[in-house]
Amino acid sequence: MEQDISARLEVLEKKIDHMYQSIEKIRKYFLVSTIITVVMFILPLIVLIFAIPYIIHTFSGLYEGLL
Repeated sequence: MEQDISARLEVLEKKIDHMYQSIEKIRKYFLVSTIITVVMFILPLIVLIFAIPYIIHTFSGLYEGLL
């Protein structure tokens, strides 16, 4: 009886270890995915902050003589 319980405990420990490894891989995947998503959203916003004034200045210079 005692050997049966200890054998089952060993099997459960192996399963738990395998689940922990799988969950850690998933957690790292989600972390990388979140970081990439944030970078791909924030980086264009930062570029637009500097690009919009330049574009406005360029267009206003083009149409300066017409107004």
